[in-house]
Amino acid sequence: MGRGRQLSFDDDLLGEVSRGARALVICPDIRGQAYDLDADSRLREAEGLALAIGIEIEDSFTLPVREVRPNLLFGAGQVENIRIACEQHEAELVVVDGALSPIQQRNLEEKLSRKVIDRTGLILEIFGERAATAEGRLQVELAHLDYQQSRLVRSWTHLERQRGGFGFLGGPGETQIEADRRMIRQRMGRLRKELEQVRKTRGLHRERRERAPWPVVALVGYTNAGKSTLFNRLTGAEVMAEDLLFATLDPTMRAISLPGVEKAILSDTVGFISDLPTQLVAAFRATLEEVTAADVICHVRDMSNPSADAQKAQVLRVLTDLDVIDGEGGTSSIPILEVWNKWDLLDEDRAGELGEVAASNEDIVGVSAMTGEGVDTLLEKLGEMLTAKASIREFELPVSDGRRIAWLHAHGEVLVEEDAGEGVDGPVRRFVVRLNPKEAGQFESL
Repeated sequence: MGRGRQLSFDDDLLGEVSRGARALVICPDIRGQAYDLDADSRLREAEGLALAIGIEIEDSFTLPVREVRPNLLFGAGQVENIRIACEQHEAELVVVDGALSPIQQRNLEEKLSRKVIDRTGLILEIFGERAATAEGRLQVELAHLDYQQSRLVRSWTHLERQRGGFGFLGGPGETQIEADRRMIRQRMGRLRKELEQVRKTRGLHRERRERAPWPVVALVGYTNAGKSTLFNRLTGAEVMAEDLLFATLDPTMRAISLPGVEKAILSDTVGFISDLPTQLVAAFRATLEEVTAADVICHVRDMSNPSADAQKAQVLRVLTDLDVIDGEGGTSSIPILEVWNKWDLLDEDRAGELGEVAASNEDIVGVSAMTGEGVDTLLEKLGEMLTAKASIREFELPVSDGRRIAWLHAHGEVLVEEDAGEGVDGPVRRFVVRLNPKEAGQFESL
């Protein structure tokens, strides 16, 4: 930029959140607006998002909004009540569970004399803290810069135009805001190129996995449904699993063995959420590309959550966007097994009621990832689903072809192995093997 302050992603341009900040959490309930969850559930989710970034919640409430005010979102009386609540609770931060325009955010900060952060900014802060892989950090930085770009006016309105050209004859140059926006656009352009390279690399890795004989099982579900806890239970891994929204952001893969399947790949993906910030939609889809290559999808649901049905609808909507589910017919191109998790948190009546439903539906398994209840049944079911398309095939191979014989024993279920006389290359053995389509294709390409 030449003059003025140098901007980088490491700078806290937003200056929004510090750990341990005392906060007021407000959930606007706008008249006539359709929401995925009811007001109480949205408020609980907003509290969960705040806790996930280490904010101390002093008070939280739903605020009905009859008419959206372009300058403040809330009415003048409501803003005054929020200010009084902040004084009473000594809150230094106000979290608004909704999208605020830059003008609304700036005006609310002026009226309340406190930092104000909206849902998008809060989720971006969480993602920025949790992203661990190179791709995750690139995606978050890109989304963060996109968000910052529209809010530079808050930081730089006090700066006058810089002088362009050389010496005193130079005319008026670009404003600091324009310079920062230009630098952000340049940085975003570089990030997109880096991301494209990362995607190509991951695509090559996915192609290699598809050529490999091992089936893939993907865990999907709403955030905090218990996917990572279940992943750890099944694999013995130590993926971060806490009672927090977005405890896991980056996809993780581990090998597991299943009944009838010597080796399968289990993939843990990022949790879904309603009203995902538009800046992060692309990041989510890129992360969830792994799901589209799975052989079986495990939809993990938190059945102790009163909003379990609404959360299911949100997950199915994302799977439809990924073309896993046909938007018109509702049919899935990949088998989906519903894993009803957190069984240990259900009361006896609810557990009995859901148990009857699960028992009558072969696509549902009830488990407790925390205690291990139902996990053996889940493993058996996954084994059945992965071997359902397996067929019996017969091969005659020369004894000298040790590589292919070893492959059959390692990847198929050898039912019969016997001598089949002499061939051109010497003794021949006959094999009767159960193989699924992927394994059969791999064997034929050997």
